[in-house]
Amino acid sequence: MSNDEKSSAMTISRRGLMLVLSSPSGAGKSTISKALLERDAEIIMSVSMTTRPMRPGEVDGKDYVFADQGIFDAMVKANEFLEHATVFENSYGTPKAPVEKTLSEGRDVLFDVDWQGTQELERNARDDLVSIFILPPSVEELERRLHGRAQDSDDVVKKRMAKATSEMSHWNEYDYIIVNENVDESVARVEAILAAERLKRIRQPGMLDFVRGMGVSQ
Repeated sequence: MSNDEKSSAMTISRRGLMLVLSSPSGAGKSTISKALLERDAEIIMSVSMTTRPMRPGEVDGKDYVFADQGIFDAMVKANEFLEHATVFENSYGTPKAPVEKTLSEGRDVLFDVDWQGTQELERNARDDLVSIFILPPSVEELERRLHGRAQDSDDVVKKRMAKATSEMSHWNEYDYIIVNENVDESVARVEAILAAERLKRIRQPGMLDFVRGMGVSQ
């Protein structure tokens, strides 16, 4: 392939995708997400809207989009969320418009949502969705990691472990499963999934014109 042909191939327009990573607390999802965002400039983190008060150090529009309940409820009524939920009397949701703008620009959006949020995203945007569930190598290792973080009391760890069993029961609802025994290997697997999904024909709307330009019929 000549340099000109390589350049043409690189400029084929594509539609971005929505990448969901879910896992029980302590399985490594946050670590994998952080590494992915640092290493890949084509993917950004989804910014949710919430009605809870802003905490010290948080930035509106970066950590969350902060809104009052009236605005949030109006957006729910107008079907302007990809997914939304109420947690401890506060509402959280992913606005459609900024996600659609990013996807149409050929960039990907990373979501940190649980299995319920993933189901809602699947109902509203299945063609754009790629879902990955992160499992720990064992229940014992999960508990060891939770204790090792030294962030939670023993009682909190027990509650997280009880919740983990419920969360892991939804593993078979995801497109891909990664057992996170080694973080570097897990990040590489997510990157491989992302690379393959970006090459799917349905995500390359510019491919038709590219192929036609070589004299190939549809």
